Amino acid sequence: MARQNIEGSFVALITPFNRDGSIDFEAFRTLLKFQEDNGTKAILFMGSTGESSMLTPDERKQLITETAKMKTGKMAFFYGCTGSNTDITIANVKYARDAGADGAILAAPAYICASESDAESFFLDVADATDLPLGIYNNPPRVKTDLHWDSLIRIFKHPNYVIHKESTTRVGQVAQMLAANTNVSIMCCDSPNLGLVVPTMSLGGHGTANMTGNIAPAEIAALSTPWKTPEQAGIFRETYLRMLPVLHYTYSAINPVAVKCLMKAVGLPAGDLRRPLRGLEGEALERGLRAVRELGLDKKYGFPMRALDA
Repeated sequence: MARQNIEGSFVALITPFNRDGSIDFEAFRTLLKFQEDNGTKAILFMGSTGESSMLTPDERKQLITETAKMKTGKMAFFYGCTGSNTDITIANVKYARDAGADGAILAAPAYICASESDAESFFLDVADATDLPLGIYNNPPRVKTDLHWDSLIRIFKHPNYVIHKESTTRVGQVAQMLAANTNVSIMCCDSPNLGLVVPTMSLGGHGTANMTGNIAPAEIAALSTPWKTPEQAGIFRETYLRMLPVLHYTYSAINPVAVKCLMKAVGLPAGDLRRPLRGLEGEALERGLRAVRELGLDKKYGFPMRALDA
């Protein structure tokens, strides 16, 4: 399949649920239009923000099949395809490819705490089994396996890898990968606590693979634009500093708890979290609503803010 070099905002989308707990595909259609209209370049379905670990195997297949039908060509559709082992992951990637996915994002298999060398073999074995464009999500807090830039640069020599998302605090790691000219889009997590957004973009990063774009897509698209002119750097600085209250809010609880609760509260069709995750209430939720109001996001996007009336 054609290689895709993605720049800009790569939003890890929530998975909306109906009241009976089933996946709400009409809500997906609404959320995708919201992203498309506000500058998002790519969508990740079934990342950790999409509650992927709590979806059944049949639901995962259904989600891929139904959302792939919603593509308009304006955004790339990537799917989280990591399984509990290499063979399951390869099967997931092949299913996504056959259904029409534009690509797949992989993390090291969770819970098994694989060594770095085993993880490197995992990523290469999956890439050898498909021609679908792939990306790597280095997220050691979530999967307990960390990848050094040496391993990543070796992996990125494989032609199927097109994207990398770094979710550590290591600016030096981002710098080494950019210096290596791997022809892979280097992105970072938008967490202000990790603090990688500013250095990644200033060093020549290609965008952010983010969660906050679920609630503020145009603003995150602005700060995810690569710096090719002095004006873009200025827009980034203004937008990033202004958006800090919302960025801190969306990372105030394990994802997707804060962002999904805030989406539901402002009137976006998000649905509830799956148990055992619980929603935010009281001051924990009100803090996010205050940030939305103070930044004028409710007026800009026409959020009905129904939860405030309730």
